[in-house]
Amino acid sequence: MGKRVLIGMSGGIDSTVAAILLLEQGYELVGATFRTFDPPTSSLGNPSPKSCASEQSIIDAQEMAQKLGFEHHILDFRDTFRQYVIANFVDEYAHGRTPNPCVMCNSHIKWGKLMQAAEQYNCDYIATGHYAQIAEHRGHLYLKNAVDTVKDQTYFLWMLTEDNLRRTLFPLGGLTKAEVRQIALDHGFEALSKKEESQDICFIPNNDYRSFLAAHGVSVPKGEYIDASGKILGMHQGFCHYTIGQRKGLGIALGSPKFVTKIDASMNRVTLGEREDLLTQEATIADVRIRDWEWLNESPAVMARIRYKSPAVEATIIPSSLDSSTDGHVMFTAPVWGVTPGQSLVIYKDNLVIGGGIIQ
Repeated sequence: MGKRVLIGMSGGIDSTVAAILLLEQGYELVGATFRTFDPPTSSLGNPSPKSCASEQSIIDAQEMAQKLGFEHHILDFRDTFRQYVIANFVDEYAHGRTPNPCVMCNSHIKWGKLMQAAEQYNCDYIATGHYAQIAEHRGHLYLKNAVDTVKDQTYFLWMLTEDNLRRTLFPLGGLTKAEVRQIALDHGFEALSKKEESQDICFIPNNDYRSFLAAHGVSVPKGEYIDASGKILGMHQGFCHYTIGQRKGLGIALGSPKFVTKIDASMNRVTLGEREDLLTQEATIADVRIRDWEWLNESPAVMARIRYKSPAVEATIIPSSLDSSTDGHVMFTAPVWGVTPGQSLVIYKDNLVIGGGIIQ
């Protein structure tokens, strides 16, 4: 393989430092920034200027590529983004589930479309500023946890295939965030080294989920809050505006803090309960993808993460039937809190991502 790399750039510190490191390693770079949605023209407002796909991020990425001395292209992925990311986001909330759009974006946009662009620009690899590593084990390529366990982003990347990994470079996987900031500072990017990071979903203006869903045709009338016995507690604003584990913003006073424990989209009902009601030792996952079933069958004990900010916990994965590996049952060694339909459950073994699935 050659040394020409298409690097995804957001104009932020991580992709910029990734580019710096690749240039120092002798790679020839081609920069690419995605346009994934139209700038808002309605009263919805604007996505965060710090988000990875804002108009400002495109300008910043162009400037960084120019300063570092390599060509840069803006790639129009708006149609694909609407089809695979926004449509999934809206549909999941419309069915009472909580999606993870970053997982879908990585699978369909940052790798699906970026790989195609790499062919167009005659690039041998693609690269990003994600905190992840790649390792080989038993004849397979796997994502491996980043050195910086706080910044590790393997959770969002679990859908990547071996073919994706063969042509991917993660320059930041062996570094801590503090080291990345120091590299930026050492190369004269002082302002960038101090730049805050966005935690918002890039395409949600003002982080206003309710207005965004309404603008995309999800309009649900008020419904009933109930407890576990079915007793009506009050009224909510429509099931699509809530997520499992939610405590704030419920708009109801019941004398003690209550949490959303269940969402029934068919009946437009939201169940409220105690924090301990959200503890469970099992989960069902669909769209299961396992890199090496033979390895898993030899040693079924794994570590599983049910959300990005949750630590991995000991678990066992059981295929739901002998002749199908598309669904599975997960048994946790100890109770976990807030298993949420629509989120990814990512499966680790020896710090390698061996697969995952979507929580049902």
